[in-house]
Amino acid sequence: MKILVTGTDGYIGSVLGPYLVNAGHQVTGLDTGFYRSGWLFNKNGTEQIYPSYINKDIRDIELKDLQGYDAVVHLAELSNDPLGKLNPKITFKINHKGSVRLAELSKKAGVQRFIYTSSCSVYGTGNSDYKTEESELNPQTAYAECKTKVENDVSKLADDNFSPTFLRNATVYGPSPRMRFDIVLNNLSGLAWTTGVIEMISDGMPWRPLVHIKDVSKAINCALKAPRKAIHKQIFNVGDTKENFRVKEVAEIVSEAFPGCKTTFGDSGGDNRSYRVSFDKINSQLPGFSCEHNAEKGAAELYDIYNKIDMTPEVFKDRPYTRLKQLKFLLETHQLNDDLFWV
Repeated sequence: MKILVTGTDGYIGSVLGPYLVNAGHQVTGLDTGFYRSGWLFNKNGTEQIYPSYINKDIRDIELKDLQGYDAVVHLAELSNDPLGKLNPKITFKINHKGSVRLAELSKKAGVQRFIYTSSCSVYGTGNSDYKTEESELNPQTAYAECKTKVENDVSKLADDNFSPTFLRNATVYGPSPRMRFDIVLNNLSGLAWTTGVIEMISDGMPWRPLVHIKDVSKAINCALKAPRKAIHKQIFNVGDTKENFRVKEVAEIVSEAFPGCKTTFGDSGGDNRSYRVSFDKINSQLPGFSCEHNAEKGAAELYDIYNKIDMTPEVFKDRPYTRLKQLKFLLETHQLNDDLFWV
């Protein structure tokens, strides 16, 4: 299958691109390069086979860029909630309007499958019930609200020749050459390695579902290979129901994987997002999918990598590995204008 993947220079994209190439697909990557300066480690072997590449902002994509592809996998958005707070208007222009325009152009270009990486953050807050794909949405941030809008608008484009699929990822973790330390398990593992202490300012009681970066890549590959009737206009939560944890449990899992690490907790307060998610649908209805990783193995995997590269506190805190720090740097140094276009 000939596939265009947007966001291949990002945290997920730098793992997904080679994953799909190794799965036998012909892959072209597209990215504007906000996070290209961050490169944490190299891996040996076939995972280093990277896709061909288009250097372009998704807002500048033209019809000709999309012609000839069987599928588009769309990752390239401003990623995570703090970044959405930086400039909500730009977040909506890129994440909502830009993504819908990409889908519209993809359909016009004859692309048959459009896979959109959404997020379980669309559930926002809730009671103790497990959220399913039919649950009421309650987005708490500009980032999550954009996800709901894209799902709604792109689903309306579905017809006999265009099949959108929406993958609501749990909170992703695990190693990537273009690492992120601003997501929960990765952040806690970095603290454990560099300080030996996970000192939490909250009580850690909110729930979060977790999923390994390679299981996200597997879900995308399964959606690409599945019969059309299995994925047409479908929403799938991506993860495993067993991998719902309170944040304090994530801290304890990480602490156990990093010898000598201590964990402390604070009072209740701060982030009010809390939700548990059911992943029964994807595990029963998406052919070939099941998670191959869990949080314990993921934390141990990160420990091994930090050990091998002898990661320093300076690297852990460096701006390329935190989305908000990197974009602020590009703005403050006038490399990006206020609309987040390269100057």
